[in-house]
Amino acid sequence: MGRAIKLQVRKELDGRQQFNLIKLKGSLITKGYTEIIHISDKDEEFHINSFETEAKNEVREFILDFIVKENLSNTISVLV
Repeated sequence: MGRAIKLQVRKELDGRQQFNLIKLKGSLITKGYTEIIHISDKDEEFHINSFETEAKNEVREFILDFIVKENLSNTISVLV
């Protein structure tokens, strides 16, 4: 069993943010970090996206780099 990673994702996204969120999730799956990403409501403003992975530190770094590269710091955050 892997370690859980949780992402807090803003519900109200523009087209570019939606595209980049889908791109991030697709990358996580195609790179083999996870097979499925679960989505749940946190509150009126955010969703929580969570998944299990064996490579927690590597995945965390990949996600943080992606957030910076795609300018998504106001959209997605990694929860500890």
